[in-house]
Amino acid sequence: MAPYRKTADLPATLAVFPLPGALVFPRWQLPLNIFEPRYLNMIDDAMSGSRLIGMVQAVGGPRQSPLIAEVGCAGRITSYTETPDGRYLISLTGVCRFGVVRELDVTTPYRQVKPDWERFAQDLVLPPEGEGSARETLIAAFRHYAAANGLETDWSALQEASLETLVHALASGCPFEPMEKQALLEAPSLAERAAALTALLEFGSAAGGEGPVQ
Repeated sequence: MAPYRKTADLPATLAVFPLPGALVFPRWQLPLNIFEPRYLNMIDDAMSGSRLIGMVQAVGGPRQSPLIAEVGCAGRITSYTETPDGRYLISLTGVCRFGVVRELDVTTPYRQVKPDWERFAQDLVLPPEGEGSARETLIAAFRHYAAANGLETDWSALQEASLETLVHALASGCPFEPMEKQALLEAPSLAERAAALTALLEFGSAAGGEGPVQ
């Protein structure tokens, strides 16, 4: 992946893909199935340029032009396949979150924004793991959540994952509401995201009832 070492390495304008419930985090991958013509156009342009697109959550309004959240995350297209029926199957690898300074007046069929990268400049640096109690508390909370909600899990993979991988896998994969996922995305640090995720899992365990851990 391109070595983005500082915010100056990132573009001054960014195409955005509004999609509720779909998140990409720094260094985390998100697979996407692209079929709408405007987003096929967006991928074509990204592939001939920076290969970066911004994932932002749609937060209401009309489907064709929804309101978008104030914070998203840019992902670089790191896997690309075109299907016989004209769809693109891509994977994004998260690079850096951004604040939406403003939406731009553009002629492209897809939307573009002016991003504020500085707010999340720390995303370009691997976070300190700080495993310890935070990691064990998170795993314990997910055990209760999985039992209460009847989820099957590869526990050995969770035990071996780094804290960042664990947090982003659970934040992306658990069936939280879009605004709950948005709150996780906006958490300033990995430690704060882990704490917020633990709280959501504990709440989800209480709402889902009790059950045996598999």
